[in-house]
Amino acid sequence: MVEINVNGKLLPENEVKISPYNRALKFGDAIFETLKANKENIYFLENHYFRIMSSMRMLRMKIPMHFTLEFFKTEIQKTIKANGLKDISRVRFTVFRKDGGLYLPETNEILFIIEVADLHIPLYTDYEIEIFKDFSVSSGKLSNLKTNNRVLNVVASIFADENDYQNSILINEKKNIVEAVNANIFLVKENVISTPALSEGCVNGIIRKKLIEMISSTTRFDIRETGILPMELLQADEVFLTNSIVEIQSVTKYRKKNYEVRVASKLRDLLRAEIS
Repeated sequence: MVEINVNGKLLPENEVKISPYNRALKFGDAIFETLKANKENIYFLENHYFRIMSSMRMLRMKIPMHFTLEFFKTEIQKTIKANGLKDISRVRFTVFRKDGGLYLPETNEILFIIEVADLHIPLYTDYEIEIFKDFSVSSGKLSNLKTNNRVLNVVASIFADENDYQNSILINEKKNIVEAVNANIFLVKENVISTPALSEGCVNGIIRKKLIEMISSTTRFDIRETGILPMELLQADEVFLTNSIVEIQSVTKYRKKNYEVRVASKLRDLLRAEIS
């Protein structure tokens, strides 16, 4: 039986009850972190913790005094252990405001839920993308947060699945590239690696941040956080996606453009060396 951590208490999944007044359900008034763990070793733990703390502050949630890095780590490890996970696992840590109120909450106090599961990452020899144009991401700081407002990502995922693409690329109201459905995006052109700036509306990804730091410390490549037009996908030598679960995923095709995978492979080795 799967055990779910509900505000520090471990419960069998069939005993977890969600109130009809739950603010994550009614208003999307919640944020979450998706983490990767190897047994009880949580990758980039501090980065995830400080991102969720920053997000709670931005959304004016009341952070409990006991919500420390050690508490964050202990509750995740407790949940992994309770579920007997021995290998690589996916962790979702969701924080939401307590029940009550309409758009104006009755309280800013928070609750949390931790879910864990064995992680199985599909291996792709071909990874094709396409731009999703039906709806757009709003540029700005609110879009940098991992909130529960993900209807756009859901619809874009369905679009990709219906058309046999492995992922969709989201654009903002300026028609600039923002990110993939579940990942940040990087383009390589000669010795320049570009990624959408946070001001374009992309999620402030943990692996995105790590790669920018790593690339900035080398002399081989220049890293640019900037606005990127869709036509630049056709001009790039290489395109890859990043998130905390797959780390780095090479894209092999966009329309009639086939990409190299050399730079992504080298960066993947550097990143994994840092993890280990």
